Amino acid sequence: MPGSANGKPEPTVLTSLDESAGVGTITLNRPARRNALDHEMIPALEEAISGIAANDSIRAIVLTGAGESFCSGVDTDELAGGSQPGPHSPGPGGPEALRRGFQQSHRIVLSIFDIEKPVIAAIRGPAVGAGLDLACACDLRLASPDARFSAAYIKVGLFPGYGGVWFYPRLFGMAKAAEMMLTGDFLSADDALEAGFLNRIVPADQLLSEAQKLAARIAAGPPIATRLAKTMMHKSLGVDLASALQFSAAAEAITLSSADHAEGMAAAREKRAPDYRGV
Repeated sequence: MPGSANGKPEPTVLTSLDESAGVGTITLNRPARRNALDHEMIPALEEAISGIAANDSIRAIVLTGAGESFCSGVDTDELAGGSQPGPHSPGPGGPEALRRGFQQSHRIVLSIFDIEKPVIAAIRGPAVGAGLDLACACDLRLASPDARFSAAYIKVGLFPGYGGVWFYPRLFGMAKAAEMMLTGDFLSADDALEAGFLNRIVPADQLLSEAQKLAARIAAGPPIATRLAKTMMHKSLGVDLASALQFSAAAEAITLSSADHAEGMAAAREKRAPDYRGV
C-alpha cells in the first residue's frame, strides 16, 4: 500500500467530489503495483462506487488510476504461487471457495455497468485482464497515447472471470474478441480507437482534466433523461426492436412529463443555458 506524508498508509482507492460540477472521481491508488486489484482495493472500490451512487449531487463519474497505469488486473501476489492470500488464491476451500471469491468483484463490475450515472474511464498505461474489464464496464473511455489493452488471462492459464466474455464481443466485435481472449496480445491506443473501444485519445498530461470536463458536460444535462438513456441502452442489448421501442415509449413518457423537459424547452426558446434539477 502506498505511503503518505504522515507515515500512515494511503487508501488504495481515492474519491474526490466536485459537487458544484456534479462530478465524482474514483482513483485506483496502488501505483507501485500498477493499480492491481487486491484484497484491500476490491472492497474499497465497492465502497467508493456505492458512496457516489448514493450522492444525488454527483451526476457523472470518472474512473482512473494513479501514476502511469490504469489497472494491471488482479495482483499476481494473490494468485497461485503468490506470497499473499486473496479472494482468487487457491486454498483449502477448493473451486467452490474460489467461485464465491468473485462475488464482490462481480458486484463492482455490475455496479459500474448498472449505475444510472454515466461512468467515464480515463486510461493511462496498461489496462490488463480485470483492469480491461473494469474499463469495459464504463460508458465512455478516454485514453492517453501510451494506453495498452490486453485480455491477458490466457497468458497465465485463466478464463476472463470479470465479465470479458460478455463485454469483448459487444465492444470489439466477435472476431477481435476471439483474438484477444485466445492470444492475450496487446492492443495499442490507436488500435483500440480504430476498433471503436475508445471515444478519443488525449495527451497524458490532459487526460484526467479532459475526462472531468466531459463528465461535467454530461452532469450539466438533464439527470432523468441521462439516467434513462444509459439504463435503456443497456437493457436494449438483450431484447428485440419491438421490446426496445416499448421501453423507449415508457422512458420518453417519463421525460415528457418532467419539469426538466419544460425547463429545456423554455431555455431553448429564451436562448439561455438550461438549469436542470432532475425533476
